[in-house]
Amino acid sequence: MTLTPPGAAPVPATCPEPARADAILARLRRAVAGSGIDLPARDPEQWGHAAFTDADGRRVAVHQHRDGDFLVRCRKQGAWLAGGRTADPAAAAGAVAAWMGGADLAEAGAAAPFLRYGDWALAHEREPLDPVELAWWHRLDRYLLMPPDHPCESGTRALLEAAHAQPRLRRLTPVTSHFMLWFSSCHAYPYERTGHAVDPQRDGSFLVRARGAGVVASAATAEEAVALVVAALAEG
Repeated sequence: MTLTPPGAAPVPATCPEPARADAILARLRRAVAGSGIDLPARDPEQWGHAAFTDADGRRVAVHQHRDGDFLVRCRKQGAWLAGGRTADPAAAAGAVAAWMGGADLAEAGAAAPFLRYGDWALAHEREPLDPVELAWWHRLDRYLLMPPDHPCESGTRALLEAAHAQPRLRRLTPVTSHFMLWFSSCHAYPYERTGHAVDPQRDGSFLVRARGAGVVASAATAEEAVALVVAALAEG
């Protein structure tokens, strides 16, 4: 039998979003009561999760999954730089306190060892990355950090990894929507789609879609689908 850590039972999915955020914050505070850790008020503009934001744009977002785990993501300089999952609400609260207290990535990782971050995040912390490169790392980290809750999520992750290996596609901004991956010639919203999109299927296959023309091909692997996208770009 698996025991759920105290205070880590998931908030019901039917809970209204502001109430859900308040409930997550209350659980974090209960977990560190008497420890000397003082969590700030949550950002009222962020719903569905407990978020904390300072005047410089530094932010922590804490989500709670259906299995009870807390997902903590840390943001500054316009980028989500670190994140991780823990079943311990006290550990999640400690990560919030460290990050909002001004910790850098190394200090936050020491205070909350469940947090993970890549070399790209350390580089961005020293000097901001190019916006397109940053968009790639954001998408890759989002799908690598969170275990798939839907059969198509693993397909999106495979597509991103295969596309990132292609120099032509790395010059474009990756966009994901409803598990589908497509590419933009500009790095900020509103995006300008260019080339084909790839739609992962529940059976593990991939549909390649042309704008306005529907499905143009089916591929058995992410690599095959991405190769078709690259070939279409090369044609014009």
